Amino acid sequence: MKLIIPMAGRGTRVRPHSHTTPKPLLPVAGKMIVERIVETFGRTLDRNIDEIVFILGPDFGQEIKDQLSGMCNRQGASPTFRVQETAQGTAHAVYCAEQDLEGECIIVFADTIFDMEGSVSIEDADSVIWLKEVDDPSRFGVAVEKDGQITDFVEKPSEPISNLAIIGVYYFKEGKDLKREIEYLLENDVRGHGDEFQLTDALDRLLKDDKVFKKATVDEWLDCGTLPAWRETSGVIVEKEAVDIDESQFKDTKIIPPVYLGDNVQLEGCKIGPYASIADGCNLKNTTVENSLIQGQSMLQNCHIKDSTIGKHVELNKVDQQVHVGDHSKIGIEV
Repeated sequence: MKLIIPMAGRGTRVRPHSHTTPKPLLPVAGKMIVERIVETFGRTLDRNIDEIVFILGPDFGQEIKDQLSGMCNRQGASPTFRVQETAQGTAHAVYCAEQDLEGECIIVFADTIFDMEGSVSIEDADSVIWLKEVDDPSRFGVAVEKDGQITDFVEKPSEPISNLAIIGVYYFKEGKDLKREIEYLLENDVRGHGDEFQLTDALDRLLKDDKVFKKATVDEWLDCGTLPAWRETSGVIVEKEAVDIDESQFKDTKIIPPVYLGDNVQLEGCKIGPYASIADGCNLKNTTVENSLIQGQSMLQNCHIKDSTIGKHVELNKVDQQVHVGDHSKIGIEV
């Protein structure tokens, strides 16, 4: 089965980090967002994914492809890369992998992390849509269901027609059916919300063609689309996956769980946590970190960091405030 992941957007709401790293490749407790999504399918799907198709932006370089290929190798799948030259909506993004829309496929937009108990059965369905119950459905596209089958899709409903939000994960028994309906939208210039080609419009056409749509309801749906959301999601995952850390291995350091520490992290005279994520190879001295995430190979000394996000290879000295610092930045350091 193919897994198709549109990820051509640069993620402007998580700048400065997305200037150098596409949003789906940003880490959450030491693991890329996109890899966490793939692992969730490995746990919950009743069949294997053997190919992952990544739809990238035209300026995504070889380093990004290498990271994604490495992830595919770890997950036992082969990588394929397609390009979306311009952003024209979710249906247009999916169609950039038109040659891959054949046979069984899953489409997932890598903006969120989700999880669920048990497994998903895709038998006897032309399509399965992953959904989450929400308090305010007016913020989302929603699915209307009856007797376990989906009967309608509504984008950001003004009336309380359904509280089942579409989380951006879709299974199709036959990708060619979806391809046909997207082609209709493109050829006839059928635009939806935001004057763009929307995948929900293609789904509506499939419903009208009497395709059987079923639902899979997730228990956990965590947003990574903004800096605060990414940081908060990191905290949730750090707590969920927390392991005991022996603070005695670090000189004059206090660990307040939950905390994630990557490999080869050096701490001296520090207070770390709660809800701190510090990636591989970081070196911290006389520093406090709370409710923040620090990416790999960064060096902090004499800092008090709270509610912050720090990139890779960053050097900070005497920083005592909330900060969001991109890769290779230096603050308070002689250069």
